[in-house]
Formats: sequence, structure tokens, C-alpha cells
Amino acid sequence: MATSIPANPTPQTVAALLPKLNDADSDFRFMSLNDLYTVLTTANKGFLLQDYNTSARAVDGILKTLDDQNGEVQNLAIKCLGPLVLKVPPTILPPLIEKLSNLTTEHSVDSSIPATALRSVVTTFPRPVPGIPPSKATEDAYSAISRVLIPRLVGYVVIPHGIKYLPDPPPGLLEINSSKGADGDAVDLLIEVVRCFGPMLRDPEVRALHKTVMDILQSDRTGSVVKKRAVVSMSVLASYFSDEVLSSFVSQLIESFRNPHLTLVKRRLFITILGSVARSIPRRFGPYLKVLAPFVLSAVSDEELADHMDHVAEDGEPNDQAEEVRESAFITLEGFLASCSAEMRAFTKECIHAALIFLKYDPNYNDVEADEEMEGVLDGDSGQDADEDFGDEEDFEEEGGFSDDDDLSWKVRRCAAKMLYTLIQTRASGDLLEDGTLYTQVAPALVDRFKEREDNVRLEILAAMASLVRKTGEGSLSLSSTNTEESHTTLMGPPQSRKRRRGGSDASMFDTQASISLATGLTSPPLPPAPVSGPGASLSELTPAIVRSVARLLRGSAIPSKQASLCLLRDLVATQHGGLSDYLGQLIDPLVDAIKAPSITSGGSAAANTAGGGGSATVTSLRIEALNLAAAIAETHRSEVLLPFLGKLLPGVLLAVADKFYRVSSEALNVIEQLAKVLTPPRSQSTDEKRQQYLDSIYDTIIDRVTANEADVEVRQCAIHALGVLLARASGPDGAELLSPQKRSNALDVLYDRLRNEVTRIAAVRAIDIVASLSSPKTGFSSTWVNNVSIELGAQLRKANRSLRGASLGALKNLVASPVGHANLDGKTVSDLVDVLSPLLTTTDLHLLGPTLVVLSILVKGNSKKVVNANMITSLCALVAAPLGGAVLDALLILTKTIGEEGMGKSLMQGLLKDVGVNGDPGVVGKVIGTLLVFGGNTVGVKIDDFVSELSSAQDDQRKCLALAVLGEAGLRLGTSSPLDPGLFTAHFKSKSDQVPLTAAVSLGRAGAGNISKFLPAILKAMDTNAASQYLLLHSTKEILQHAGNARTDIAPHSRQIWDKLIRISQAEDNRAVGAECIGRLAIVDAKTYLPSLQSYLSDENAGIRGMVIQAIRYTFVDSDDTYDEILKPILVGMLTTILTDVDLETRRLALTTLNSAVHNKPALILPHLSQLLPLVIEESEIKQDLIREVQMGPFKHSVDGGLELRKSAYETLFALMETGHSRINIVEFYDRVIAGLEDDHDIRVLCNLMLTKLITLDPEETVRRLDTIGERFRTILSFKPKETAVKQEVEKADEESKAVMNVTVQLNQRFPNAGGFNSSGQGQIWRSYWEWVRKDFSAQLKQVEEDAGIKSD
Repeated sequence: MATSIPANPTPQTVAALLPKLNDADSDFRFMSLNDLYTVLTTANKGFLLQDYNTSARAVDGILKTLDDQNGEVQNLAIKCLGPLVLKVPPTILPPLIEKLSNLTTEHSVDSSIPATALRSVVTTFPRPVPGIPPSKATEDAYSAISRVLIPRLVGYVVIPHGIKYLPDPPPGLLEINSSKGADGDAVDLLIEVVRCFGPMLRDPEVRALHKTVMDILQSDRTGSVVKKRAVVSMSVLASYFSDEVLSSFVSQLIESFRNPHLTLVKRRLFITILGSVARSIPRRFGPYLKVLAPFVLSAVSDEELADHMDHVAEDGEPNDQAEEVRESAFITLEGFLASCSAEMRAFTKECIHAALIFLKYDPNYNDVEADEEMEGVLDGDSGQDADEDFGDEEDFEEEGGFSDDDDLSWKVRRCAAKMLYTLIQTRASGDLLEDGTLYTQVAPALVDRFKEREDNVRLEILAAMASLVRKTGEGSLSLSSTNTEESHTTLMGPPQSRKRRRGGSDASMFDTQASISLATGLTSPPLPPAPVSGPGASLSELTPAIVRSVARLLRGSAIPSKQASLCLLRDLVATQHGGLSDYLGQLIDPLVDAIKAPSITSGGSAAANTAGGGGSATVTSLRIEALNLAAAIAETHRSEVLLPFLGKLLPGVLLAVADKFYRVSSEALNVIEQLAKVLTPPRSQSTDEKRQQYLDSIYDTIIDRVTANEADVEVRQCAIHALGVLLARASGPDGAELLSPQKRSNALDVLYDRLRNEVTRIAAVRAIDIVASLSSPKTGFSSTWVNNVSIELGAQLRKANRSLRGASLGALKNLVASPVGHANLDGKTVSDLVDVLSPLLTTTDLHLLGPTLVVLSILVKGNSKKVVNANMITSLCALVAAPLGGAVLDALLILTKTIGEEGMGKSLMQGLLKDVGVNGDPGVVGKVIGTLLVFGGNTVGVKIDDFVSELSSAQDDQRKCLALAVLGEAGLRLGTSSPLDPGLFTAHFKSKSDQVPLTAAVSLGRAGAGNISKFLPAILKAMDTNAASQYLLLHSTKEILQHAGNARTDIAPHSRQIWDKLIRISQAEDNRAVGAECIGRLAIVDAKTYLPSLQSYLSDENAGIRGMVIQAIRYTFVDSDDTYDEILKPILVGMLTTILTDVDLETRRLALTTLNSAVHNKPALILPHLSQLLPLVIEESEIKQDLIREVQMGPFKHSVDGGLELRKSAYETLFALMETGHSRINIVEFYDRVIAGLEDDHDIRVLCNLMLTKLITLDPEETVRRLDTIGERFRTILSFKPKETAVKQEVEKADEESKAVMNVTVQLNQRFPNAGGFNSSGQGQIWRSYWEWVRKDFSAQLKQVEEDAGIKSD
């Protein structure tokens, strides 16, 4: 049957299709329904609104097909109901719902069709949006549900809606049938009604639904499956309980728990309800836990366990119902701990005690010998006898385990372990880890239960222990072997320091030598000393027991347990940065066995892509995890410890390199890379025959993978990086003999060949970068190779791939900077490189500009005539005219200095004076000209005297400023040989210009930094004689102190005089900011003397002085060294605590900014004391009503929040603490402030959105628990519409907030795609509703955000 659907369907189109729904042929009925569905989805929204007759006929026709004998027809009929209810008149909706609710299927065996159809209708209706008045369509939909569906669910009219003499409705869909009990489909329908229209439900309706659900739950005729769905419905409905209904509900539960005749089945049910509701409404339900938690804890108490064991002893059979009660109790306690962590603190001891008791609860299995053996292990007995005992019981979970299908105690143990996992996750960032509770009570019990006979339980125990180990190590350095690709990326990235260190021109910020050396293992990773106290020390004491227990599991357990054990060991190594030196003998054999385990398929399985989880463990994922552990061990342990075991480990790794599955091969190459570091200097100094054989086999394997074109791209890239590491390690003076000249030459040629291959190019660039940076004259490169590689690297600078350009530029810099590379460059190559580098001399990409300037400064040496040409002079002049600063300006000054030293500065000086001059920033232009003037000497064509004359004769301010800047820079560069006098600069302090006095002051300071003995006394004297110039003289003093690094001995004789004058002068309000910086920098010069003085000023009565002092402390954080830190450490926290509790708002704000700076620059001094400082910061993030006042502005009143700036600083500090010290923060309390900030000022909301994007990764579990609250806040923000009279700034702020919210929404949905689905707790329903609302009402914005993020929409 072929039909043609018009582009704009009419009611007549629908009417023509309806008779075909009664056709005898099911295919015709199906195709007619399909056409009808197409019409309903493509037609305009109101095409049936005025045609009641056609709408009614369409409803009847579709309802009839719901009872069709063909299942496909029924499904399509349900699908048609969705678009139909959006097109028909509102008056049709009540009869439609009534007919559906009374529909009985006679021709279909599926009795759930009517309920499914009703759910489809309810979910299609337009839904209410919190914070926005409901639309007319939403009100019509709710009216139909309230008038018809809710009475049909409960069996009576709840709200009459003004209609009298209504007939009694038929028995409710939720009423309990005497034979079948309650209908599960009706419960699912109730869930959808509440989920979609909960915000509009009236209190009588909520009460009626609550009563009906409670009747279902309490009825003995209700099946277990239906009760589970009813529990979910209760948790969803609880979100709309009034305080009175919630209190009544809790009271009802309390009475039920106190009922002496309460059965075990109902007790389990009520406990399950508590957990579900707690997850659904944690904030409102939390206060009731003080009364309710003891009822749950009593189910897992010692008394009830003793009674149960007595009962089992008498009857000889376990009580399964009692086991189910305990299982539910632990699940509920886990929900309490996760959702209401603060309220459960009072029950911490009881929860831990119950979990530890039932963690070993196994009444059907008595393992006395194993218990005694484990006690010996925990006591430190590590003798050979224990090893033999472990070995005697091989395959313990297969042969020795007691397998009884009727035994449910394993579920209790599993839930107890999961509760401990949640306890560790929610409390290990605070008190329980620091006070030793987790390591004195929980950890030994977990290790003891590694012998658990049920694999599911053992996996939870291992996961809990691994979580505790990770929590112990949070905040420490991560292993490079666990994130190789990321480390590759950061090598060519921007400088890692947050602020540029003050001082002379320096390009060290572009020097990747140190980072590459660490990445290649040339500089062995720093290993922290063994902790003497705290969680780290406790973990060290427990390590022997962990290793022995895990070794037993690796020898005989199933694959999931083996994989989880390997994950635990890897976490242990990462946390302790080693720690397995004494235990490798126990681990190496099972580790090698895991690496060699044969894969079932060569391509691997889907589960292998998520290696690390026990639930998806396969042989392939086990091998990947074993290789990860091997790489971590090789990275963190000394060579002499590892060498005895390489004979066993290396063959297995080499075998894994050849595996056809790319994940296995890539991870094996990572291990090979780490082993190459183990075998080469400086980690291994000797080169005996055996080590040489190891290196030869590693070299051959790597070369084979690099040149294997059939290998996966990722495998070849990993092999190329490993080859680069091996060559680099063998390029130092001590490693020159490790590779023969032939092998070295062959490897370099392979790298050049891979460099010309587009697929492997970027990996080859990074490898060449590493090799070039560590090259030495003993292992020099051939001239042909250097020139070819340089040209090829230069060619990449023209490519569009920015990452490739940055990596190529970094590799080129290291290659030409190495003595071997620079010596082999020929003139043609230098000219070609200048041609490709010149286009980068623009401010378009500052990330590439700095390294480009450094490369050119290297090429100038010995090749000045080829490099310094007219095009470069023009480009450099254009750069100088641009506003530059920081590292780029320093690199420009290095190039300028080199050009001057090579005698090629005349043309550049002419260009600077003629083409730039006063057109650029005097500060930048003056530094460049001053540097060229000093280092170019007589070759530049001008002298200092020329600029002195220019200064005296110039009439306009720009020329004077330029001359002053040039003289100041020249004075700094010349040092004590400078002919300049202070009076030359101070004479311009009285200029009427706004720019000249300040430029003169800064130039005076720069010149004085080069000749302190001459300038500083004059500056100090002027402070006393000329009060009007004190502000300018402070700037001069600041410049001197900023450059005081190598001249501290010259400043020391004047330090006391400087200090006294700074304290006195800085008390003036205009001088405080610059004076505070001067005081802080002087404190660095002599910390022992001046830090105690600063501390004493914190008690000054003048709030301005207190604020100045705390600012001064902030300025010391950036440039100070370890010596300063030792002096600051004992007093810093006390100073911050004092000033954070100051009575003055501005002083507290300055204290927060100082704490923020300390967190970034001195985290080691702050993080150990977060327990003292964090509560003060959190307190300042709260809105204080007493600081909000009303101000009369004409006829209007305007609210002014005096604490807003303070809160902004508090949230900025919280953001810094989140990034630096997340592991030490109480995440529950912290998240509360983030959620609260979403309702605060615009700037705070923007910052909180940014914090949420970080928390998605830092703490995904807590983020999931907060999704409902986040969804509510986001809905409010997106629903806000600026008034028509709003100014432009308000509209822009609203748009910015909406974009930020949409961005976070997309990230949350991508990270937690299944959040809000049906589950046992009902948690996430609000988020699910919010997400569907966004997809519907903000589809265009959502699509744009997803496209910008590179996310493929559904």
C-alpha cells in the first residue's frame, strides 16, 4: 500500500487514514498507523485543535489498535499517542485518559499495554518548569491528570475540581487485588506521573498517593518485585512531601520499627525505604537520622548477631530473611553515609564496628588456621614458613571454598565492604584518615579479608583497600608511566610556573631541558623520605601484609581478583613512590605470569578497553594492568633492586610488545621505556655483559616496532618515543658506549624517516626533541642528519596543526642549541631556517613567538650576516612596537643582546629609532634600545650621551619617556660602570605630565639596580627631603628590590634604613599598595629580621597598616626560596589565622587574597594546616545579611551587599584550594558552598560553574549525588529572563551565565549519561527531568555547545 502524505496535513488527511485502521490485514493496519504517525509528527501544532470530531475519531481508532492481535501494530499505536496528545483539543485529554485507564486487552496476551500507553501519554505532556508559571498546555495536561488519572490510580476522587455529583470511579489501578496483589505497571505509571508533574501536585494529591503507596508496601499480598518499584515511587514522591507529610511519614516509620510484632520481611522493607528516601531528599531527611539511624544500626548490632547465631545453633539452618535484613541495613547505611555524611558523623563508630563485624561474617565456613596465619602476617612475620602455608592452599576459592547456593551471608559481607568503601570515599579527606581510625581499625580488617572465598565480595574488599591507598596518596606526584601521552604533550607546552621570576632577561622559561631530563629518567624521580607519622607511615607498616595477601591472590584467584589485586599494587606504588623493594621476590613470578597470559582473541574484547575494573576483567585487561604495574615498579625503584629480576620480567614484556592487540603492545612499550631507564646511566652505572644483552634486545624490539608498517599507529608512536628515550639515555658522557655507532646511526635514520611520515611525524618530533636536548660531543650527530632534520622541522612550522608547530619548534630549539647540532649546521640550512622562522615573528601566537626568538638568538652566533637581514629587522621593529611582556620580552632582549654582541646592531638601532621610536610602549622600546646600546657598543652608531641630550632637549612627553627608559635600561646593563647620576632622573619628578614622572621613577630604579652603592643612598635621602616625591621614590625602590637577586650584599647595609622609611611612608593611603610590595621584597632579603617585625604589625590598631602588612607577605611568596620558607613556616599559619578573623572587611579580603597566593606558590606550607584555615574561608563565603543595606537612589531603593567582594575572594580561594589540596578537603562541606554559590552574584556563579567542571573529574561520586540539586539551580538560571528595560551589561551577564550553565550541563551529561535512570533509590530524577527540559527548550543552544565541545549529539 503506497500513500502520499501532503507537506501540510489537514484533519481530512487524518480522517482518510482512520478507516484503514480496521482493515483485516495487519500489514495494512500497520502501514496506516505509520502514515498517521508521520502526519501527527509533521503537521503544525494546532491543525486538530478546532476539529473535535476528527480528534475523537483518531483517539478511538488508536485505542482500538492497542488491542490488536499484532504486537507491532500495538507498539506503533503506543508511539502514535505521544504526538496525538499534543495536537488534540484540551477537552479530549480527560476522556482519552479515562478510556486508556479502563482499557482491557482481549486479543493480546500482554496486559501491560494500557499502562504503557498511559506512561507514553504522561511523558509526552508538556511539563512544569520550577520557577516559571506553567503554560496553558501544561495546566490542561495537569488538569486531565488531576481530574481523571489520579482518581483512577487511588480509587477515589481526591480533588472535586468544582464538579458536583461525580460518580464514584472504578477500583483504583493501585488498589491491591485479593488474588494478584498490586499492579506493578500501575506503580510505574505513578512514578511517571510524579516525575513529570510533581511540582504541580497539590498537597491532598501527594497525601493520597503517599497513602496508597504505603498500603502497597505494607500489604502482605504485594509481590517483592512490585514492592521494589513502590520503594522507588516513594523516593520520587518524597521530593514533593510537605514538611508535615514528611514528619508524619517518619513518625509512621518510627512506630513501625517500634512494633514488637514487626516481621523480618517488613523490617527489611522499611529499612530499604529509609535508604531510598535518604538518597532522594538528603537535605530534608538528614535531620531525622538522629532518630532513624539507630533502627538501621540495630539490625547489624552485636546483640542481634548473637541472637541469630543462637537460633542457627538450635535449628541448624540459617535464616535467609535475617540475612536479607542485614543486607538491606548495610545498603541503607551506605546511602546515609553518601547522602547525609554530616548527620552520620555521630554514628561513625557504630558504622565501622558493624561493618568490621560482618565483613568476616561467614557462618558456613570456619577458617581458623587462615585467621591465625593472617594474624602472624599483620604482626610482621614475613618468614618463609608463612609463604609455604600460603602455598599449601592453592586454588583456595575453587577447592577450599564452601559453595552453598542457599548461603546468603556473602551478600551481607559484600554490602559491608561497600559501606566501608563509601565511608573511605566520604571521610578519608578529613578526620578519619588523619586521626588514624582508617588505618588502625579498617585497613587491617580489609587486608585480613583478602582471603574471602566469594569473588564478588573479595572484589569489593580490594576496591575499598585501593580507595584508602589512593586517598592516602592524593596530592602527591603522579607517575609519568601512568600518563605517558600527557607527559609528551606538556614537554612542548608553555612554562609551568604561574608567575615569571623577576630578574634580568632570561629565556629559561623556554628551556625544556629539565623537564625532558626528568621525563626520560636522566634525572631520577625524586622519592620522598619515608614518613615517620600519619597515614603514610601507617600504610608503610601495613605494606608487608598487603603484599603477602595480594601475592596469594595472584597465584590462585580468578581473573577479576587478580586484576583488582594488580590495581591495588599499582595504587600502592603510586602512593609510596615505590615501596616494594623488599617484596619483588614474592611478586615477580605472578606478575610475569599475568603479562604472559594468552589472550583469547588477537583483537581483544570490548571489556579490555576499560582495564582496571574487576567487573569487566578479561585476560587482555589483566595483561594491560600487569604491564601498568610493571612500568610503575620500574619507574619508582632503584636499578640495583630491579636488576636481579629483569631476567624473568624482560622476556615476558618483549613477548607482549609483539601482541596484535594495540593496547597490550603500547603498554608493553611503555614498560620497555622504563626498563631502558633502569639499565642506563645515571640510574645504572655499570655496563656488564648481561645488561648489554638486555639493552640490545630492547633496541632490536623497539626498532622492529618502529619500522613495522602493519603495526597500529599508537604502537608505532609509543615505540618511537621509547626509541627517543633510549637514544637520549645513551647520549650522555657515561652512556656513549651503550650503543654501537652503527646502531646509533641506524636509529637516527629511522627517526628521520618517521619524521617524514605524516602518521608518525609528531611522535618523531618529540623523540628528536628528547635526543637533541641530551646529546653530547661523544655521541655527536652527522652533519647530513642535523641539516636534514633541521630543514624538515622547519617545514613543519608552515603546517596548520598548532600542536605540531609547537613541538617542531621546541625540537628545533634543542637541536640548534646543542653544541653538536649547532656546529653541524651549514650556511644554507641556517638561511632556510631564518626564512621559515621569520613569519612567526608576530604577536599572533605568543606561544610560538618566544621559542622563535630564542632559536634566532642561537642562530645569530657565528651566522649573524645570514640571520640579521632586512626582513628580520622589519619584523623585530614591528614586534617592539607591540605591547610585549613577560617571557616573550625576555626572549626578545636575549636576541637583541646577541645581535649587539655580534656587531650587527647598527641597522637594528636605526630601525628602532626611525620606524618605532615613540610609536611603541616606552617601557618596551626603551628596554630593547638600552640593551642594544650597551651590548652593541660602538657598532650601533649612537651613544648614551645622545640620549642624555635627547632627554634635555625633547619637548614632547613621549620622547622624554623613551629617553628615560633607554637610560634606565642602559644603567642597569652597565652596572657600576654607568656614567649616569640619580639627579638625571629625579629632575623630571616635577614634570606636569602624567607619564614622565612615573617613567623617571621606574628608570631611576632600574639604573639604581645596576649601581646600588651610588643610587640607593640618594633615593633614601630624597625620601626625607622631598615628601611630594615619596610615591615615585617607592617605585624606584621597588625596581631596585626586584633586581636584588645578586646584589643583596649591596643592599644589606641600607636595609634597616629602607625598612624604617618604607614603614613610615607606606602608611599613607596612596602609598600602601606599592609600599607593601617594597616591604615584602625587602623581607625576602633579610627574613630573619623583618618577618617577625611584620608579624608584630598585625596587631596594630590601624586597619590600613594591618592590610598593608598582609599584602607585603603576599608579595614574598613568588620570588622567595627554601631558606625563606623555613623561616616563614612556623609563623605563616598563625599570621593568616589572625588576619582572617580581623574585624575589618577589607583586611579580611586582603587576607584571603594572600592565602590564595600562598596556596598557589607555597602549598607545602598551607595544606598541612587546612583544618585551621578552611573553616575561616568557608565562613567568609556565606552571605551575611547584616552586611546588606538599602540605599536610597532618587525615588528607588537599591540593595548594596557590603560583603560581596569578600565572598568573591573567598570563592577564589576555595577554587585554589580545590585544585591544590582537594584530598584534604571535606568534600561534602565544600560542595555545599559550591551549590550555594550558584545562587549568589554573577561573578561567583561563573566561578562555581568552573569549579563544577573540575569536580566532575576530581570527585565524580559526590558530583553524582549532587546532580538533582545542581539541576534545580541550573534550571533557575536558565529560566531567568532579563527585563525589557535591562541595560546591555545585564543582558550580557545573563547570556554569559546561560552559556556557562549549558557548558557544564553538557559535560555532566557526557560524564554521567545514565544519571537519573530508574534505580533502587530514585536518585537523579530531578536531573533527568532537567536534562530533558534542556534538550527540548534549549535545543539550538545545546547543539551549539556540543559542536563546540566536539560532542556528537544523540
